[in-house]
Amino acid sequence: MGRVVLGVDSSTQSTKVLAVDPDSGQVLARGQARHVVSEGAARETDPEVWWRALREALAQVGEYAGRAEAVSVGGQQHGLVVLDGQGRPLRPALLWNDVQSAPQAAALVERYGAGWWAGRFGSVPGASFTVTKWAWLHENEPDVAKAAAAVRLPHDFLTERLSGAAVTDRGDVSGTGWWSTRAEAYDEGLLETVGLDPALLPRVLGPGEAAGVTLPGLGVREGALVASGTGDNAAAALGLGLAAGQAALSLGTSGTVYTPSVTRPADASGTVAGFAGAHGGWLPLACTLNCTLAVDKVAALLSLDREAVDPGGSVTLLPFLDGERTPNLPYASGVLSGLRHDTTPGQVLQAAYDGAAYALLAALDQVLAVDGAPSDAPLLLIGGGARGTAWRETVRRLSGRAVQIPVADELVALGAAAQAAGLLTGEAPAEVARRWRTAEGPLYEPLARDDAGLARLGGELARAFGTA
Repeated sequence: MGRVVLGVDSSTQSTKVLAVDPDSGQVLARGQARHVVSEGAARETDPEVWWRALREALAQVGEYAGRAEAVSVGGQQHGLVVLDGQGRPLRPALLWNDVQSAPQAAALVERYGAGWWAGRFGSVPGASFTVTKWAWLHENEPDVAKAAAAVRLPHDFLTERLSGAAVTDRGDVSGTGWWSTRAEAYDEGLLETVGLDPALLPRVLGPGEAAGVTLPGLGVREGALVASGTGDNAAAALGLGLAAGQAALSLGTSGTVYTPSVTRPADASGTVAGFAGAHGGWLPLACTLNCTLAVDKVAALLSLDREAVDPGGSVTLLPFLDGERTPNLPYASGVLSGLRHDTTPGQVLQAAYDGAAYALLAALDQVLAVDGAPSDAPLLLIGGGARGTAWRETVRRLSGRAVQIPVADELVALGAAAQAAGLLTGEAPAEVARRWRTAEGPLYEPLARDDAGLARLGGELARAFGTA
Protein backbone atom coordinates (compact mmCIF):
# COMPACT_ATOMS: atom_id res chain seq x y z
CA MET A 1 0.00 0.00 0.00
CA GLY A 2 1.50 3.30 -1.16
CA ARG A 3 1.66 6.65 0.56
CA VAL A 4 -1.30 9.05 0.67
CA VAL A 5 -1.63 12.82 1.01
CA LEU A 6 -4.82 14.83 1.27
CA GLY A 7 -5.58 18.08 -0.53
CA VAL A 8 -8.54 20.19 0.57
CA ASP A 9 -10.40 22.86 -1.39
CA SER A 10 -12.78 24.82 0.85
CA SER A 11 -14.49 27.15 -1.62
CA THR A 12 -17.51 29.43 -1.41
CA GLN A 13 -19.93 26.68 -2.38
CA SER A 14 -18.43 23.42 -1.07
CA THR A 15 -15.50 21.59 0.49
CA LYS A 16 -13.70 18.96 -1.57
CA VAL A 17 -11.04 16.49 -0.47
CA LEU A 18 -8.71 14.56 -2.77
CA ALA A 19 -6.69 11.58 -1.58
CA VAL A 20 -3.59 11.51 -3.80
CA ASP A 21 -0.60 9.22 -4.29
CA PRO A 22 2.34 11.63 -3.76
CA ASP A 23 4.60 9.63 -6.06
CA SER A 24 2.40 9.35 -9.16
CA GLY A 25 -0.20 12.08 -8.58
CA GLN A 26 -3.00 9.52 -9.01
CA VAL A 27 -6.23 10.59 -7.36
CA LEU A 28 -7.23 7.66 -5.16
CA ALA A 29 -10.53 8.96 -3.76
CA ARG A 30 -12.69 12.07 -3.64
CA GLY A 31 -15.10 13.57 -1.13
CA GLN A 32 -17.35 16.62 -1.33
CA ALA A 33 -19.90 18.38 0.88
CA ARG A 34 -21.91 21.50 0.10
CA HIS A 35 -21.97 24.81 1.99
CA VAL A 36 -24.82 27.20 2.69
CA VAL A 37 -24.26 30.85 1.71
CA SER A 38 -26.68 33.56 2.86
CA GLU A 39 -28.85 35.30 0.29
CA GLY A 40 -29.81 38.94 0.09
CA ALA A 41 -27.50 41.90 0.69
CA ALA A 42 -24.92 39.93 2.70
CA ARG A 43 -22.74 37.03 1.59
CA GLU A 44 -21.96 35.09 4.76
CA THR A 45 -21.40 31.51 5.95
CA ASP A 46 -21.02 30.11 9.46
CA PRO A 47 -17.43 28.73 9.59
CA GLU A 48 -18.78 25.69 11.43
CA VAL A 49 -20.43 24.80 8.10
CA TRP A 50 -16.94 24.54 6.56
CA TRP A 51 -15.71 22.36 9.40
CA ARG A 52 -18.69 19.99 9.18
CA ALA A 53 -18.26 19.84 5.40
CA LEU A 54 -14.57 18.98 5.79
CA ARG A 55 -15.37 16.20 8.25
CA GLU A 56 -18.04 14.85 5.89
CA ALA A 57 -15.72 14.98 2.86
CA LEU A 58 -12.96 13.24 4.83
CA ALA A 59 -15.41 10.47 5.74
CA GLN A 60 -16.17 9.98 2.04
CA VAL A 61 -12.53 9.23 1.18
CA GLY A 62 -12.70 6.38 3.69
CA GLU A 63 -9.54 4.44 4.53
CA TYR A 64 -7.32 6.94 2.71
CA ALA A 65 -8.01 9.59 5.35
CA GLY A 66 -6.78 7.16 7.97
CA ARG A 67 -3.58 6.45 5.98
CA ALA A 68 -2.70 10.01 5.00
CA GLU A 69 0.79 11.14 5.95
CA ALA A 70 0.19 14.84 5.21
CA VAL A 71 -2.71 17.22 4.55
CA SER A 72 -3.06 20.79 3.31
CA VAL A 73 -5.99 23.19 2.98
CA GLY A 74 -6.59 25.58 0.09
CA GLY A 75 -9.39 28.01 0.88
CA GLN A 76 -11.43 30.90 -0.46
CA GLN A 77 -9.53 34.15 -0.01
CA HIS A 78 -10.30 37.35 1.90
CA GLY A 79 -13.09 36.01 4.18
CA LEU A 80 -13.22 37.45 7.71
CA VAL A 81 -13.52 34.84 10.48
CA VAL A 82 -13.89 36.20 14.03
CA LEU A 83 -13.49 33.74 16.92
CA ASP A 84 -13.92 33.72 20.69
CA GLY A 85 -11.36 32.40 23.17
CA GLN A 86 -12.44 28.80 22.56
CA GLY A 87 -12.06 29.07 18.80
CA ARG A 88 -15.81 29.34 18.17
CA PRO A 89 -17.16 31.79 15.59
CA LEU A 90 -18.71 34.93 17.07
CA ARG A 91 -20.72 35.53 13.88
CA PRO A 92 -20.94 34.17 10.32
CA ALA A 93 -17.86 34.81 8.22
CA LEU A 94 -18.02 37.74 5.80
CA LEU A 95 -17.10 36.18 2.44
CA TRP A 96 -14.88 37.57 -0.30
CA ASN A 97 -17.90 38.49 -2.45
CA ASP A 98 -19.72 40.40 0.30
CA VAL A 99 -19.65 44.08 -0.74
CA GLN A 100 -21.12 45.67 2.41
CA SER A 101 -17.69 47.13 3.19
CA ALA A 102 -17.50 49.21 0.00
CA PRO A 103 -17.83 52.51 1.98
CA GLN A 104 -15.00 51.45 4.31
CA ALA A 105 -12.84 50.46 1.32
CA ALA A 106 -13.41 53.85 -0.30
CA ALA A 107 -12.64 55.66 2.97
CA LEU A 108 -9.39 53.74 3.51
CA VAL A 109 -8.19 54.41 -0.05
CA GLU A 110 -9.13 58.09 0.25
CA ARG A 111 -7.33 58.40 3.59
CA TYR A 112 -3.97 57.10 2.40
CA GLY A 113 -4.13 57.22 -1.40
CA ALA A 114 -4.02 54.39 -3.92
CA GLY A 115 -0.27 54.76 -4.46
CA TRP A 116 0.43 54.31 -0.73
CA TRP A 117 -1.61 51.11 -0.65
CA ALA A 118 -0.02 49.68 -3.79
CA GLY A 119 3.50 50.52 -2.66
CA ARG A 120 3.07 49.14 0.84
CA PHE A 121 0.67 46.22 0.38
CA GLY A 122 0.92 45.47 -3.34
CA SER A 123 -2.82 46.05 -3.83
CA VAL A 124 -5.40 48.78 -3.59
CA PRO A 125 -8.17 47.39 -1.37
CA GLY A 126 -11.73 47.05 -2.57
CA ALA A 127 -14.70 45.61 -0.73
CA SER A 128 -13.32 42.09 -1.21
CA PHE A 129 -10.28 42.70 1.01
CA THR A 130 -10.32 41.55 4.61
CA VAL A 131 -9.16 44.87 6.05
CA THR A 132 -12.28 46.57 4.72
CA LYS A 133 -14.49 43.85 6.22
CA TRP A 134 -12.86 44.31 9.62
CA ALA A 135 -13.37 48.09 9.33
CA TRP A 136 -17.05 47.44 8.54
CA LEU A 137 -17.38 45.10 11.53
CA HIS A 138 -15.63 47.58 13.83
CA GLU A 139 -18.08 50.30 12.80
CA ASN A 140 -21.29 48.29 12.55
CA GLU A 141 -20.88 45.51 15.14
CA PRO A 142 -18.47 46.98 17.70
CA ASP A 143 -19.45 44.49 20.41
CA VAL A 144 -18.42 41.58 18.18
CA ALA A 145 -15.14 43.28 17.26
CA LYS A 146 -14.41 43.97 20.94
CA ALA A 147 -15.17 40.35 21.90
CA ALA A 148 -12.83 38.89 19.24
CA ALA A 149 -10.06 36.69 20.64
CA ALA A 150 -8.78 35.63 17.21
CA VAL A 151 -9.15 36.78 13.59
CA ARG A 152 -8.59 34.27 10.80
CA LEU A 153 -8.98 33.67 7.09
CA PRO A 154 -11.11 30.68 6.00
CA HIS A 155 -8.14 28.39 5.30
CA ASP A 156 -6.51 29.44 8.60
CA PHE A 157 -9.65 28.42 10.49
CA LEU A 158 -9.60 24.90 9.05
CA THR A 159 -5.83 24.49 9.43
CA GLU A 160 -6.15 25.45 13.09
CA ARG A 161 -9.00 23.00 13.62
CA LEU A 162 -6.84 20.23 12.13
CA SER A 163 -3.58 21.05 13.92
CA GLY A 164 -4.33 23.40 16.79
CA ALA A 165 -1.81 25.86 15.30
CA ALA A 166 -2.70 29.54 14.81
CA VAL A 167 -0.95 30.02 11.46
CA THR A 168 -1.47 31.33 7.95
CA ASP A 169 0.75 31.58 4.86
CA ARG A 170 2.12 34.49 2.86
CA GLY A 171 -0.05 33.73 -0.18
CA ASP A 172 -3.38 34.07 1.60
CA VAL A 173 -2.38 36.75 4.11
CA SER A 174 -1.21 39.01 1.27
CA GLY A 175 -4.87 39.42 0.32
CA THR A 176 -5.91 40.86 3.67
CA GLY A 177 -4.69 44.42 3.17
CA TRP A 178 -2.95 44.43 6.56
CA TRP A 179 0.17 42.37 5.71
CA SER A 180 2.79 44.44 3.93
CA THR A 181 4.21 42.75 0.85
CA ARG A 182 7.09 45.22 0.98
CA ALA A 183 8.09 44.39 4.57
CA GLU A 184 6.60 40.85 4.54
CA ALA A 185 5.10 41.55 7.96
CA TYR A 186 1.89 42.74 9.57
CA ASP A 187 1.61 46.52 9.36
CA GLU A 188 1.01 47.48 12.97
CA GLY A 189 0.37 51.13 12.14
CA LEU A 190 -2.50 50.26 9.83
CA LEU A 191 -3.83 47.68 12.28
CA GLU A 192 -3.97 50.38 14.94
CA THR A 193 -5.86 52.64 12.53
CA VAL A 194 -8.58 50.03 11.96
CA GLY A 195 -8.68 48.94 15.60
CA LEU A 196 -7.27 45.42 15.23
CA ASP A 197 -4.82 44.07 17.80
CA PRO A 198 -2.00 42.22 15.95
CA ALA A 199 -1.99 39.67 18.80
CA LEU A 200 -5.29 38.36 17.37
CA LEU A 201 -3.66 37.39 14.07
CA PRO A 202 -1.96 34.09 13.15
CA ARG A 203 1.75 33.52 12.61
CA VAL A 204 2.76 33.67 8.93
CA LEU A 205 4.55 30.56 7.66
CA GLY A 206 6.92 30.52 4.72
CA PRO A 207 6.95 28.07 1.78
CA GLY A 208 7.71 24.54 2.89
CA GLU A 209 6.98 25.16 6.58
CA ALA A 210 4.57 22.82 8.35
CA ALA A 211 1.84 24.09 10.65
CA GLY A 212 2.12 21.01 12.85
CA VAL A 213 0.43 17.62 12.94
CA THR A 214 -3.18 16.51 13.00
CA LEU A 215 -4.98 16.25 16.32
CA PRO A 216 -6.77 13.05 17.39
CA GLY A 217 -10.41 12.27 16.71
CA LEU A 218 -10.85 14.25 13.49
CA GLY A 219 -11.45 11.49 10.96
CA VAL A 220 -7.92 11.76 9.60
CA ARG A 221 -4.76 9.97 10.65
CA GLU A 222 -3.50 11.36 13.96
CA GLY A 223 -0.02 12.86 13.73
CA ALA A 224 -0.10 13.48 9.97
CA LEU A 225 1.85 16.54 8.86
CA VAL A 226 -0.28 19.64 8.25
CA ALA A 227 1.08 22.06 5.66
CA SER A 228 0.65 25.82 5.87
CA GLY A 229 -2.10 25.74 3.27
CA THR A 230 -2.87 28.84 1.19
CA GLY A 231 -5.57 30.75 -0.67
CA ASP A 232 -7.43 29.14 -3.52
CA ASN A 233 -5.72 30.94 -6.40
CA ALA A 234 -2.25 30.39 -4.98
CA ALA A 235 -3.14 26.72 -4.47
CA ALA A 236 -4.34 26.37 -8.08
CA ALA A 237 -1.09 27.97 -9.30
CA LEU A 238 0.79 25.29 -7.35
CA GLY A 239 -1.54 22.62 -8.72
CA LEU A 240 -0.72 23.62 -12.29
CA GLY A 241 3.00 23.92 -11.64
CA LEU A 242 2.87 27.36 -13.27
CA ALA A 243 6.11 28.93 -14.42
CA ALA A 244 6.80 32.59 -15.19
CA GLY A 245 5.09 33.66 -18.41
CA GLN A 246 2.32 31.07 -18.08
CA ALA A 247 -1.05 32.54 -17.21
CA ALA A 248 -4.06 30.71 -15.84
CA LEU A 249 -7.57 32.01 -16.42
CA SER A 250 -9.99 30.51 -13.93
CA LEU A 251 -13.71 30.49 -14.67
CA GLY A 252 -15.65 29.82 -11.49
CA THR A 253 -17.95 31.70 -9.12
CA SER A 254 -15.39 34.45 -9.59
CA GLY A 255 -13.11 34.89 -12.57
CA THR A 256 -9.37 35.23 -12.07
CA VAL A 257 -6.28 35.54 -14.21
CA TYR A 258 -2.80 35.20 -12.71
CA THR A 259 0.81 34.18 -13.32
CA PRO A 260 3.88 33.61 -11.13
CA SER A 261 6.27 36.57 -10.98
CA VAL A 262 9.70 37.33 -9.55
CA THR A 263 8.78 41.03 -9.38
CA ARG A 264 6.65 42.38 -6.53
CA PRO A 265 3.54 43.96 -8.12
CA ALA A 266 2.41 47.45 -7.07
CA ASP A 267 -0.39 48.60 -9.38
CA ALA A 268 -1.90 51.85 -8.11
CA SER A 269 -4.82 51.51 -10.55
CA GLY A 270 -6.08 48.55 -8.50
CA THR A 271 -6.54 46.32 -11.55
CA VAL A 272 -3.69 43.96 -10.62
CA ALA A 273 -3.69 42.66 -7.05
CA GLY A 274 -0.10 42.18 -5.90
CA PHE A 275 -0.44 38.94 -4.00
CA ALA A 276 2.42 36.87 -2.69
CA GLY A 277 2.67 33.34 -4.04
CA ALA A 278 2.67 30.19 -1.95
CA HIS A 279 5.73 29.20 -4.00
CA GLY A 280 7.80 32.01 -2.48
CA GLY A 281 7.63 34.62 -5.26
CA TRP A 282 4.65 36.72 -6.29
CA LEU A 283 1.30 36.07 -7.94
CA PRO A 284 -0.06 39.17 -9.70
CA LEU A 285 -3.76 38.58 -10.18
CA ALA A 286 -6.90 40.23 -11.50
CA CYS A 287 -10.30 39.09 -10.26
CA THR A 288 -13.93 39.65 -11.21
CA LEU A 289 -16.94 38.92 -9.02
CA ASN A 290 -19.29 37.94 -11.84
CA CYS A 291 -18.34 34.89 -13.84
CA THR A 292 -20.05 31.51 -14.28
CA LEU A 293 -22.88 32.12 -11.79
CA ALA A 294 -23.78 35.39 -13.50
CA VAL A 295 -23.89 33.76 -16.94
CA ASP A 296 -25.91 30.83 -15.58
CA LYS A 297 -28.36 33.32 -14.06
CA VAL A 298 -28.86 34.95 -17.46
CA ALA A 299 -29.35 31.51 -19.05
CA ALA A 300 -31.99 30.67 -16.41
CA LEU A 301 -33.81 33.98 -16.99
CA LEU A 302 -33.94 33.14 -20.70
CA SER A 303 -34.90 29.48 -20.04
CA LEU A 304 -31.88 28.38 -22.05
CA ASP A 305 -29.25 25.73 -21.55
CA ARG A 306 -25.94 27.43 -20.76
CA GLU A 307 -24.49 26.25 -24.10
CA ALA A 308 -27.42 27.57 -26.21
CA VAL A 309 -25.60 30.63 -27.57
CA ASP A 310 -26.07 32.27 -30.97
CA PRO A 311 -23.44 34.28 -32.84
CA GLY A 312 -23.87 37.78 -34.21
CA GLY A 313 -26.22 40.58 -33.27
CA SER A 314 -25.65 43.99 -31.69
CA VAL A 315 -26.56 43.28 -28.09
CA THR A 316 -24.13 44.06 -25.23
CA LEU A 317 -24.51 42.74 -21.70
CA LEU A 318 -22.35 43.65 -18.70
CA PRO A 319 -23.43 41.01 -16.15
CA PHE A 320 -22.40 42.90 -12.97
CA LEU A 321 -25.14 41.22 -10.94
CA ASP A 322 -23.36 41.46 -7.56
CA GLY A 323 -21.48 44.70 -8.10
CA GLU A 324 -18.01 44.24 -9.57
CA ARG A 325 -14.39 44.14 -8.43
CA THR A 326 -12.63 44.59 -11.80
CA PRO A 327 -13.44 47.27 -12.71
CA ASN A 328 -14.07 48.51 -9.14
CA LEU A 329 -17.84 49.04 -9.25
CA PRO A 330 -19.23 47.65 -5.96
CA TYR A 331 -22.67 49.23 -6.42
CA ALA A 332 -23.11 48.27 -10.08
CA SER A 333 -25.87 46.12 -11.51
CA GLY A 334 -26.16 44.44 -14.89
CA VAL A 335 -26.49 46.54 -18.04
CA LEU A 336 -28.19 45.31 -21.24
CA SER A 337 -28.16 47.40 -24.41
CA GLY A 338 -28.49 47.09 -28.17
CA LEU A 339 -31.67 44.97 -28.26
CA ARG A 340 -33.44 44.80 -31.62
CA HIS A 341 -36.49 42.97 -33.00
CA ASP A 342 -34.24 40.36 -34.56
CA THR A 343 -32.16 39.77 -31.40
CA THR A 344 -32.37 36.11 -30.35
CA PRO A 345 -32.25 34.77 -26.78
CA GLY A 346 -29.06 32.94 -27.72
CA GLN A 347 -27.41 36.22 -28.73
CA VAL A 348 -28.30 37.73 -25.36
CA LEU A 349 -26.74 34.72 -23.64
CA GLN A 350 -23.60 35.01 -25.77
CA ALA A 351 -23.42 38.68 -24.80
CA ALA A 352 -23.42 37.61 -21.13
CA TYR A 353 -20.40 35.38 -21.80
CA ASP A 354 -18.65 38.22 -23.61
CA GLY A 355 -19.32 40.70 -20.81
CA ALA A 356 -18.12 38.30 -18.12
CA ALA A 357 -14.88 37.53 -19.98
CA TYR A 358 -14.12 41.08 -21.08
CA ALA A 359 -12.72 42.53 -17.83
CA LEU A 360 -10.55 39.48 -17.18
CA LEU A 361 -9.02 39.57 -20.64
CA ALA A 362 -8.53 43.33 -20.48
CA ALA A 363 -6.37 42.79 -17.37
CA LEU A 364 -4.41 39.85 -18.81
CA ASP A 365 -1.62 41.84 -20.42
CA GLN A 366 -1.20 43.93 -17.25
CA VAL A 367 -0.80 40.76 -15.19
CA LEU A 368 1.75 39.30 -17.59
CA ALA A 369 3.63 42.61 -17.91
CA VAL A 370 4.63 42.66 -14.22
CA ASP A 371 7.76 40.68 -15.12
CA GLY A 372 8.33 42.44 -18.45
CA ALA A 373 6.95 41.95 -21.94
CA PRO A 374 3.59 40.14 -22.18
CA SER A 375 3.83 36.46 -23.09
CA ASP A 376 2.04 34.79 -25.98
CA ALA A 377 2.10 31.36 -24.29
CA PRO A 378 -1.23 29.51 -24.39
CA LEU A 379 -3.73 30.47 -21.71
CA LEU A 380 -4.41 27.63 -19.27
CA LEU A 381 -8.19 27.66 -18.91
CA ILE A 382 -9.35 26.16 -15.61
CA GLY A 383 -12.35 26.13 -13.29
CA GLY A 384 -15.85 24.85 -13.88
CA GLY A 385 -16.38 27.05 -16.92
CA ALA A 386 -13.34 25.62 -18.69
CA ARG A 387 -15.31 22.46 -19.48
CA GLY A 388 -17.93 24.46 -21.39
CA THR A 389 -17.64 24.96 -25.14
CA ALA A 390 -19.25 28.40 -25.01
CA TRP A 391 -16.77 29.64 -22.41
CA ARG A 392 -13.79 28.22 -24.30
CA GLU A 393 -14.80 29.71 -27.63
CA THR A 394 -15.61 33.09 -26.03
CA VAL A 395 -12.13 33.27 -24.50
CA ARG A 396 -10.49 32.22 -27.77
CA ARG A 397 -12.44 34.81 -29.79
CA LEU A 398 -11.94 37.74 -27.42
CA SER A 399 -8.30 37.00 -26.50
CA GLY A 400 -6.89 35.96 -29.86
CA ARG A 401 -4.72 33.48 -27.94
CA ALA A 402 -4.23 29.75 -27.97
CA VAL A 403 -6.03 28.04 -25.11
CA GLN A 404 -5.06 24.85 -23.31
CA ILE A 405 -7.51 22.92 -21.10
CA PRO A 406 -5.71 20.85 -18.44
CA VAL A 407 -7.20 17.37 -18.10
CA ALA A 408 -6.61 17.48 -14.35
CA ASP A 409 -9.51 18.99 -12.43
CA GLU A 410 -9.95 20.19 -8.85
CA LEU A 411 -6.70 22.12 -9.18
CA VAL A 412 -7.05 23.92 -5.84
CA ALA A 413 -7.26 20.59 -4.03
CA LEU A 414 -4.46 19.20 -6.22
CA GLY A 415 -2.28 22.20 -5.38
CA ALA A 416 -2.95 21.64 -1.69
CA ALA A 417 -2.07 17.95 -2.18
CA ALA A 418 1.17 18.97 -3.91
CA GLN A 419 1.95 21.22 -0.95
CA ALA A 420 1.33 18.29 1.41
CA ALA A 421 3.46 15.99 -0.76
CA GLY A 422 6.30 18.50 -0.68
CA LEU A 423 6.48 18.09 3.09
CA LEU A 424 7.21 14.39 2.55
CA THR A 425 9.57 14.59 -0.42
CA GLY A 426 11.36 17.89 0.16
CA GLU A 427 10.35 19.15 -3.29
CA ALA A 428 8.78 22.49 -4.06
CA PRO A 429 5.03 21.97 -4.59
CA ALA A 430 5.17 23.32 -8.16
CA GLU A 431 7.88 20.76 -8.95
CA VAL A 432 5.61 18.05 -7.54
CA ALA A 433 2.78 19.21 -9.81
CA ARG A 434 5.01 19.31 -12.87
CA ARG A 435 6.09 15.77 -12.07
CA TRP A 436 2.39 14.86 -11.87
CA ARG A 437 1.88 16.53 -15.33
CA THR A 438 -1.23 18.32 -14.15
CA ALA A 439 -1.20 21.05 -16.82
CA GLU A 440 -1.33 18.69 -19.79
CA GLY A 441 -4.46 18.72 -21.93
CA PRO A 442 -5.88 19.57 -25.37
CA LEU A 443 -4.55 22.69 -27.06
CA TYR A 444 -6.82 24.93 -29.16
CA GLU A 445 -5.14 27.21 -31.67
CA PRO A 446 -5.84 30.95 -31.55
CA LEU A 447 -8.72 32.58 -33.41
CA ALA A 448 -8.63 36.03 -34.95
CA ARG A 449 -9.35 38.45 -32.13
CA ASP A 450 -12.82 40.02 -32.20
CA ASP A 451 -11.67 43.65 -32.01
CA ALA A 452 -15.11 44.97 -32.97
CA GLY A 453 -16.72 43.07 -30.11
CA LEU A 454 -14.06 44.28 -27.67
CA ALA A 455 -14.58 47.88 -28.80
CA ARG A 456 -18.33 47.55 -28.34
CA LEU A 457 -17.88 46.20 -24.81
CA GLY A 458 -15.38 48.90 -23.91
CA GLY A 459 -17.67 51.58 -25.26
CA GLU A 460 -20.64 50.31 -23.28
CA LEU A 461 -18.57 50.10 -20.11
CA ALA A 462 -17.45 53.71 -20.59
CA ARG A 463 -21.00 54.88 -21.37
CA ALA A 464 -22.63 53.12 -18.44
CA PHE A 465 -19.97 53.56 -15.75
CA GLY A 466 -17.45 56.08 -17.02
CA THR A 467 -14.65 53.52 -17.17
CA ALA A 468 -13.14 51.14 -19.73
